[in-house]
Amino acid sequence: MKKYLLLLISWGVFASVAAQDLLRGRLDSLLCDPMFETSQVGLMVYDLTADSALFTYNHRQLMRPASCMKLVTAITALDQLGANYDYQTRIYMTGNVNDSTLEGNIYCVGGFDPTLTIDDVAVLANCVSRLGIDSIHGLIVADRTMKEALDYGEGWCWDDENPMLNALSIGCKYNFLETFAEEVARAGINLERVQLTEGRVPQNAQLIATFRHNISQILDRMMKKSDNFYAESMFYQTAASARKGLARARDARDITKRLIARLGLGDNPYKIADGSGLSLYNYVSTELLCTLLRHAWRSPSIQDALLPSLPIAGVDGTLKDRMKKTSAQGNVRAKTGTVTGISSLAGYCTAANGHQLCFAIINQGIMRAAAGKAFQDRVCKVLCDYE
Repeated sequence: MKKYLLLLISWGVFASVAAQDLLRGRLDSLLCDPMFETSQVGLMVYDLTADSALFTYNHRQLMRPASCMKLVTAITALDQLGANYDYQTRIYMTGNVNDSTLEGNIYCVGGFDPTLTIDDVAVLANCVSRLGIDSIHGLIVADRTMKEALDYGEGWCWDDENPMLNALSIGCKYNFLETFAEEVARAGINLERVQLTEGRVPQNAQLIATFRHNISQILDRMMKKSDNFYAESMFYQTAASARKGLARARDARDITKRLIARLGLGDNPYKIADGSGLSLYNYVSTELLCTLLRHAWRSPSIQDALLPSLPIAGVDGTLKDRMKKTSAQGNVRAKTGTVTGISSLAGYCTAANGHQLCFAIINQGIMRAAAGKAFQDRVCKVLCDYE
């Protein structure tokens, strides 16, 4: 009986090694594509079930991640802030109410919530009307001091259509303060003696309303649609947790680097420039992306928040039209990335043998993003077929 069991174990080990060799052979054949005569690629595949690397190629090369940088931002934020973290927009007042008139000011304090809509602003305006007033004599003040006064990220191209990084706005298009004043007036409050201005809420102000959105609501659009404004808002939420006054991009970078060091890659010269991947100054490796994906997988609270936000191949988000009618459809959950010369993909899939895998691919120096995407799709099919 023992001899029979030993034979079964030996056969299992042999079959596993043979399957791994077959997988590596298939991936090696993909790397023989003529596109790599004029471009570079970094690739890493990690078996989360077996806790071992399955395949590496240029996995420590520093490359621009494009929007796969959003994975770095999201995992760092979830690690630092937790999955229960709420973005907050707050309304304060100063002064006194006399004969249904507020003799004082209203302060709108931004928390860099990218999801705010006009309907949300109307809810906040109605909170002012619940003070029992019919007019305001004073100021309506926009407090945007949650973050440093930088409109754009480090290394962003001047000729791109970049979102302005405003801590108090409705999306990245509408002026919050003017819209808020319109909604307050629509609620029946006279604003004839009101001036709109910028400033900072005083310490003695009274809180009258808080509007919240959970971090999961930001993650969904940030990852599925690859929204840069949402990603930068999360970058600055991480920065704000440093509690050094104004949230600064360098604080978010420091927190990200501390996580990288904690995961054992602190000696590598990565460059963290922004939260979205728009910057030309970001430099990471596929090894780093896989290490962060492994960390997320092993942390139930991070995994539960991150996994539903990732685009699903052939189903939704930026992967909606990719890998259809293959074993990767409905299987691969991954973040895409595209900027000029770069195409990237990093995420998770389940192999045919039931093992959970994570992977990261960065194509750099490609003239056509479609070529990089096609290569990545072929890699994903090989991984999903792995037995």
